[in-house]
Amino acid sequence: MKARFFAVVNPAAGGWRCGKLAPAALDRVRQAGIDLEVAQTTQPGEATEIARRAYAQGFRNFLAVGGDGTSYEIVNGLFPEAETQGRPALGFLPLGTGNSFLRDFTTRGVEHTIEALRLGNRRPCDVIRLRHSDGEIYFINMLNLGFAADAGEVANRKFKRLGARGYTLGVLARLARLKHMAFPHRLGATGEWDRRPCLFLAFSNSKFTGGNMLVAPKADSADGRIEYVRWSPLGRLRLLWNFPRLFTGTHIDHPLASRAAVERIELDLEGPVNVIVDGEVMRLKCRSVEILPAALEVVV
Repeated sequence: MKARFFAVVNPAAGGWRCGKLAPAALDRVRQAGIDLEVAQTTQPGEATEIARRAYAQGFRNFLAVGGDGTSYEIVNGLFPEAETQGRPALGFLPLGTGNSFLRDFTTRGVEHTIEALRLGNRRPCDVIRLRHSDGEIYFINMLNLGFAADAGEVANRKFKRLGARGYTLGVLARLARLKHMAFPHRLGATGEWDRRPCLFLAFSNSKFTGGNMLVAPKADSADGRIEYVRWSPLGRLRLLWNFPRLFTGTHIDHPLASRAAVERIELDLEGPVNVIVDGEVMRLKCRSVEILPAALEVVV
């Protein structure tokens, strides 16, 4: 007997594209023999509360119908309770803007997910916990600080209605007033503190962000490690010249780039900074990121 899934639909995802496409996609899931209970969000953040209630009611299999933001909210509804009360599973009907996490496994989107659901395919997935001055959040894709987060903040504030194109405009806007900041951090609890300015820092569980930017090409969401990528300061012209490398993953071979696979990173920030977490833009005073190995299963 196939598992019963709780589907959380964000109709606003993808510029309301999800609301139009979700009914047909969910019908196809049912036709594949999957028993579904469905709830629809009406405002940002609501998917977290819906998932938390469903998990408390005994659901352990969830389906994110939307984009990266939808799955991010669901994950934060499942944790921290799922650390001790039973490992949940999460599938994705990618009807939003970015859908970066699923791109690690396929570019076939909904077709891939329906096939995985029908066959019952799933694999362990690590979760990353970010502790900050006001609490903690959980994510399965990527946390960025620096240029990428600043561009996301501009895109979210000025160009959100344009979807992925809005992020490109955000990049250009930040490029015009490029600045390099220091985000004091150390790898592990005993490493040396790095207080040098940088272009950006990325703490990744999966390879892609922003849809098809291959920021962490060596990331593996089931290896029990956080993929750390740092780029030293670049001038505007050099950044423009090297920007396409972020889409091929070759930026990590640049002399100004560095990477490592670690279990924990500590941060010593003076105050809140722009961060972008699984496509969500916010300001946080980050304190640490740490891996929760195989804390989740993903349907892929």
